[in-house]
Amino acid sequence: MDDSSLPPSYQFPIAHIAFPKKSCQAFRMEPDNITVLEGAVAILHCVVENPSGVVQWVKDGLLLGPDRNIPGFPRYSMMGDLSKGEHHLRIVGSRLADDAGYECQAGRSKESPGIVSRTALLSVLVPPKLPVFKEYEVNSTVTWVAGVEYRVTCGTEDAKPAAEISFSKSGSPLPDVSSWVNSGSSEKLSSTEAVLRVTPQSSDNRKRLVCAAKNEAISVPVATSFTMNILFPPQPPTIEGYKHSEIKAGETLRLTCISLSGNPLATLQWLKNGEVISTRWETDDTGQASRSLLTLSIKPEDNLAQLCCEAVNQVSALPLLASITLRVVFLPTEVSILGSSSTAENKQISLSCSTAPSNPPVQLRWWLGWRELITTEVTVTEAAHGGTVTVSNLTHVVRREENGLPLTCEAFNEAVLFTRSASLTLSVQYPPQKVWIEAPPPESRFRAGTKIRLTCFASGGHPAPRLIWIKDTKSLKEGTQVVSGKIVSKELILTTSPSDNMATYRCNASNDGKSPPLTAHTRLHVQFPPLDVKIMTTAKEVRRGQMLTLTCVTGSSNPFATLTWLKDAEKLKNVDLGRKPAEFGGLSTSGKVTLVASSSDNGQRVTCQAYSSILAETVNTFYRLNILYPPEFSAEQPAVAQAVENGAVELPLLVSANPPDLTCNWSFRGEKLIPGGSPRHHLRAGSTLVIWNVSRVDAGQYQAQCQNPEGQNETRIHLNVHYAPSIRSLGDPVYVDLGAQAELVCVADANPSPTGMFQWTWLGVEERSLEELEMEPEALGAVGRLRTQKAQRAQAGLYECRVDNGLPPAARASTRLIVRCGCSTWTPTHFSPAWIPPNPGATPPEAQTHRTPPLGATPQGSPHILLLRPKISMLDPLYTEHTWHEGIWHSSTLTITNVSAAQDYATFTCRASNALGTDRLDIQLLSTRHPDPPTELKVVSVTHNSAALEWIPGFDGGLPQRFRIRYRWPGTPSTLYVDVFPAQTPAFTLTGLSPATPYSIGVSAHNALGESSQGPSITVTTAGHFPSKRCRLLATLMLSFAFPEAPAMHPALIGGLSALGALLLLSNAALLICLLRRCQASAKPGKSLPSLGQLTGPQCPPQ
Repeated sequence: MDDSSLPPSYQFPIAHIAFPKKSCQAFRMEPDNITVLEGAVAILHCVVENPSGVVQWVKDGLLLGPDRNIPGFPRYSMMGDLSKGEHHLRIVGSRLADDAGYECQAGRSKESPGIVSRTALLSVLVPPKLPVFKEYEVNSTVTWVAGVEYRVTCGTEDAKPAAEISFSKSGSPLPDVSSWVNSGSSEKLSSTEAVLRVTPQSSDNRKRLVCAAKNEAISVPVATSFTMNILFPPQPPTIEGYKHSEIKAGETLRLTCISLSGNPLATLQWLKNGEVISTRWETDDTGQASRSLLTLSIKPEDNLAQLCCEAVNQVSALPLLASITLRVVFLPTEVSILGSSSTAENKQISLSCSTAPSNPPVQLRWWLGWRELITTEVTVTEAAHGGTVTVSNLTHVVRREENGLPLTCEAFNEAVLFTRSASLTLSVQYPPQKVWIEAPPPESRFRAGTKIRLTCFASGGHPAPRLIWIKDTKSLKEGTQVVSGKIVSKELILTTSPSDNMATYRCNASNDGKSPPLTAHTRLHVQFPPLDVKIMTTAKEVRRGQMLTLTCVTGSSNPFATLTWLKDAEKLKNVDLGRKPAEFGGLSTSGKVTLVASSSDNGQRVTCQAYSSILAETVNTFYRLNILYPPEFSAEQPAVAQAVENGAVELPLLVSANPPDLTCNWSFRGEKLIPGGSPRHHLRAGSTLVIWNVSRVDAGQYQAQCQNPEGQNETRIHLNVHYAPSIRSLGDPVYVDLGAQAELVCVADANPSPTGMFQWTWLGVEERSLEELEMEPEALGAVGRLRTQKAQRAQAGLYECRVDNGLPPAARASTRLIVRCGCSTWTPTHFSPAWIPPNPGATPPEAQTHRTPPLGATPQGSPHILLLRPKISMLDPLYTEHTWHEGIWHSSTLTITNVSAAQDYATFTCRASNALGTDRLDIQLLSTRHPDPPTELKVVSVTHNSAALEWIPGFDGGLPQRFRIRYRWPGTPSTLYVDVFPAQTPAFTLTGLSPATPYSIGVSAHNALGESSQGPSITVTTAGHFPSKRCRLLATLMLSFAFPEAPAMHPALIGGLSALGALLLLSNAALLICLLRRCQASAKPGKSLPSLGQLTGPQCPPQ
């Protein structure tokens, strides 16, 4: 709750009144300054001796009220023994808003003046919030580089008093910390921020950096931290696993590279002769080491190779290295023979045998079958990777009987017991002996497209002879050669074609290309339809009505073909031109046809069919007619087009011509339309005219004239434009005498104009139909009427004519039917009385001037009313009038600039008159003042300790007003006051009342200029059972004896009467106590007798 919004505290007035000395109330204990933690319970002590007034607490000048539950402050309450005068203030769950000054007050009574304790300060301590790091996240892992200085900023917010911040690492505080204090989120809170400069070392890796905050509100600091991840380079690597000075090719070598320490642990890679061969490694976080295992299958090229292990991490300046050099023993992996082992018989062959590199070197020897040959030359040369290569060359003359014997080169080294060889087979060439063909009989006839099998055979010769098929003079690649023992065959599968007719197929067999090949041949007879059909003409251009001759010539066919002419399935008369020899041993046939050209023939096909009766096959071709003619319009060309206004419309042209590049021009009402020069007219494909934003003026006859190089033609299209309705005329207003005939006429413009497009509606305040108003609508064409035979005053008002022909939007217009009558009663449209708010901060009389109030009134009458304002000159610039009228209503507003207290706080009169009468209205302009008292105070509900109230606020005097409740009960020493909160609410629940007690309650209002007069008062009795009449009398007697009103007497008489009063008081007390116990015993079960405090209120007996 914002204390600033509560009403100011009520201060007890101090008057110099003489009170009896013994009856004066005083503080036995006054509140002291206390300090509590936020959320704790705070108790401010107050003990009043001889309390006679109402005791309540004040917080920073705000009265908290006499109710011990302190309404509006649910965490506040008063505690203690009332009989001992204890009124301690208890605050539960202390908050920063409770940090304030508090006073204990005892109100004035008849016996004693009001007293106020000293101000006690309640200080609420707020512990600091959990610190946060500015650069890093809490509980995160922060990566730093060893030896680099870093800045760490830590802050905590909203503490009271300001917190102190410290940094530590592994429990040890860190120096070089600077801090400062800033204001917090509210006035009483502070925020602290500190900066640490730290240079981490490798030993700080994985340690936590802690930021702690502490103030007087807590004994244990609140702390946050993050883990330091310190980066530093690893140690140089070592290589394990290479124990001997030499290793054989083919063996497997396993090496291990180890690098210790480093963060992150080292990244390892292997290099061989400077090239990376492995990037796999593993890390051991427990042992803080990186390991990489390299497995090599040793090859000859690894001889003298250098293996290197590299270790590096992201903070290493250069890679750290460890290396070894391999020494490999290897034998030749391959023996190869170069040269051809194939030649003609009695020819010489030359071969060369060589080994792959080896360490140490080897020797070579040659074998033919089981016979060793003499080596003519052997050489040994150095090779790569420290090895050697041995080469041996052989020359030998071959014979036919050596064909197929193995020729072997053997490499050996007796010292290491090594041998390896390479062999090839000796091939001696000699020619074949015979060739023949298997084919169909020579008299066979084949249809084109028939598959035929031709097979060629050859025997003898080495190597096996190669068979080649030849058609006439062209070699064929088709067929696969098959060897079966000493017989070689090659099959040729043909799909016959016209070119195969009378063609010669030859098979040649050879195996060396030097001796003449053996050959065999055969010939085929093939029947085929025409190879093609062509149509020719001598005419370059053909126009409508001219003669056209077409000639058809077929390609070669066997046997010859016959010709047929067709035009769109219509057979034409053919003129036979005979046959002549053609290619592939066939014949060519010719024929012609003559046509008369027409425009309908343009684009049609004339087909020539060549038919072979023996083969029952037809070959077709066609000639597309190209007939030149001027533009012609289709029989389906529309003559009428429809459009909607503001839309678009197409005026299509269904026109054909050849050449098709025609030009069409549009004209409207004798004027040529130029689409390129008009934003609304556009030409589309086919010369269709498109009109955008069509209007009704576009309706009419459109002419299109088209032409091409062959001539011109024209057509016409009528455009009918539909458009939404509009209202041409509607008389406004329409005057009619009371009881006379009236007619409202609405003239529209629309296309189309359907029946029922007129609709009339009465626009009065109440919803009434035309039948209820006795108005009769009728329409004829574009004119709609609304009639009444006898005009009545109820029919006067605003009518709407709505025209809708189906095209949106519908047209609307309104007219007023004015029935002439006299003026009637009228009322003001603004305040009564009118008031002027004061200037803030001004003093009278300025506070009541320089404002601009509007004064207005609205009379009713017909004919027009004349508004008159006597005694005010409209030429005066301080007075501005604004008038308007609608139907029979007329309004006038008078605006006064710079109101003068001397001249304008008066009564303003507005007069209205017409030919039938006059009326007037007075409006009084007043100044701001104190508010009027509330009215109609009533009780909404009553309980045993509360009463819910409501009232009607009075005039607020032109300023915001607040309400105050006053109440008292019988025997109370003074009236209590409670300010209503929220301030302007016309309802309040009064709490803290005693059961079965009558209360007198009233309400008043006040604003910045003062308080209203006392409003009405009501009497309310809280719920509960009253004691019997005898007990109430007893309580009254106790009250009269215990608290007698001190008579005004001379001070000298007080001493003499005191002794007599004391004796009477003691004697009566015993009797009254007995009677009181009897009353309590006779009370109904479950209902207790009211206590003395409940019957007498907050009074206490004088001492």
